[in-house]
Amino acid sequence: MQKSFLAESKNIHFIGIGGIGISAIARMFLLEGKKVSGSDMSDSKAVKELEKFGAKIHIGHFAENIPKDTDLVIYTIAIDKNNPELKEAIKRNIKILTYPESLKEVSKNKYTIAVSGTHGKTTTTAMIAKIMIDAGLDPTVIVGSFLKGHESNFIAGKSKYFVVEACEYRRSFLNIKPTIALITNIDNDHLDYYKDIKDIQNAFGEFILEVDKNNYVVADINNKAVSPVLKGIKANIINSKDFFEKDLKLKIPGEHNKEDASFALAIAQILGIDKSKAIKSLEEFTGTWRRFEYKGETKNGVLIYDDYGHHPTEIKATLSGAREFFGKKKIFVAFQPHLYSRTKILLNDFATAFGDADEILVAPIFAAREKFDPSITSEILVDKIKRAKALSFNNFSEIENYLSKKLKKDDVLITIGAGDIYKVGENLLS
Repeated sequence: MQKSFLAESKNIHFIGIGGIGISAIARMFLLEGKKVSGSDMSDSKAVKELEKFGAKIHIGHFAENIPKDTDLVIYTIAIDKNNPELKEAIKRNIKILTYPESLKEVSKNKYTIAVSGTHGKTTTTAMIAKIMIDAGLDPTVIVGSFLKGHESNFIAGKSKYFVVEACEYRRSFLNIKPTIALITNIDNDHLDYYKDIKDIQNAFGEFILEVDKNNYVVADINNKAVSPVLKGIKANIINSKDFFEKDLKLKIPGEHNKEDASFALAIAQILGIDKSKAIKSLEEFTGTWRRFEYKGETKNGVLIYDDYGHHPTEIKATLSGAREFFGKKKIFVAFQPHLYSRTKILLNDFATAFGDADEILVAPIFAAREKFDPSITSEILVDKIKRAKALSFNNFSEIENYLSKKLKKDDVLITIGAGDIYKVGENLLS
């Protein structure tokens, strides 16, 4: 494929355009003045933002959604191979790229800082972006959330620097050739694709082997899941723990966010950014959309927060930070499990992830790309938690009705999950 291929494409159609990564590429093309169309299974903030910039987006996947003049189709790897739009693009002999393949094209000839890891990718990427922007390095950024102050998951920079969140799902990140690679951590996830933790580690190993001997891999070298991956690589290894600042005064709570900040400070040093300026940037950092995001206060004084956490490790870290932040306030959690496979495989871990919550209200499982699996339900998860304060509900309305009667002044509600559970908090606020 020619280096100028993306530049030559004028009319691009995106299948699964609402995805947080793929929507960033769509926004990039819109800013370049290209014609963008797309489709997704549901409306979302990402879809609405793209429509504001002129994208023509359909809800639902149909062959006729692809405009006649389309010269490139980009699709999310989460879609089925029998997707009618993908089949139509093949039938019409339109050039096709996956989202990870499009990232490969975007990152060509860039100084690419790729942030990988099972947890903390989005916050770490956003922290690095803020430090670099504040330092005047003018990076291009693709991040898995909306950056506060920019209201976008894409920043169009004019320098050589490209900061990108590198996802391990289906080995997507192997399409990126990083100048600097970060591994925030490695944990059991995406087990609908990976066989086990060793398979996941092998993928991360392949990823960092792409970094050449004159460049850098940043990782916690003593992390038991990460250290085996670092053996035999040719790049310079930087230990993130050497940059941990225990007295860092972040606006977002939790030790895990200080750990994310240590990776950002390591990048600052590699790029020659003054440490005191980097720390100032981090202490001004207010987080990103759906990462312990403050949504507002209800009329009767209940604080509403939202978090994208969908893995037990993330949930435990978020609630630990929340407990530290809120002290003895009563914390309610409305949780929507994400994927049947993840809930089933990590059931025991989910059951122990909510220790810092006072009440846990569990919504039906958000299926996303998966078919219904009757062998795992929210009721099974609640039974596994084995605590009177855990309850299952049939829908969001039931959760909202329960909370409207239960929540009192100074209580805290945190909606948690990768689906649309945030709507519960928004409805209570409205």
